[in-house]
Amino acid sequence: MSELVAMPRLDDGEIVLRAFERRDVPVVLQAGKDPLIPLITTVPAPGSTDEALDWVDRQHQRLRDGLGYSFCVARALDDRALGQIGVWPHRHGHGRAVIGYWIAPEFRGAGVVTRALRLVSAWGVDHPGVHRLELYVEPWNEGSWRAAERVGFLREGLMRRWEAVGDEPRDMFMYSLLPDDPRG
Repeated sequence: MSELVAMPRLDDGEIVLRAFERRDVPVVLQAGKDPLIPLITTVPAPGSTDEALDWVDRQHQRLRDGLGYSFCVARALDDRALGQIGVWPHRHGHGRAVIGYWIAPEFRGAGVVTRALRLVSAWGVDHPGVHRLELYVEPWNEGSWRAAERVGFLREGLMRRWEAVGDEPRDMFMYSLLPDDPRG
């Protein structure tokens, strides 16, 4: 992503990817109670309302600072926040961007990740300056890596002790999606 542009709104009729708003604090608070989300993201655990509001403000600052796009994943029907998905370009100008996401526990298993990943990937892989999207998933997280595969991401291998989850380095499957890859 050569240059970050204004936050887009992406919509498939079932879910919407949009900027976070202050009214999305309940999903941030819910995510902060999850045993894993705060270990691998910046979601505060077990955050207060003020900490959750600060987190929402930081999501907007990321775009202003050129760090990437942090989308709220919301239900199209009522615009209720379900989670977060982000696209984070590498700062080295290599045309790569990393995708990361979380969905609040009560919304898992309903295809939300697949829909959000499909939307953000179609947008991200066509973004000027991007020729590769990457994501990393712990091997035990079958729901997450199956969603990536449904969208068209290809598993490239196992990255041993690739990412710290809390204080522990963990293995991660590495997935990629290129502009000319078939999409699911």
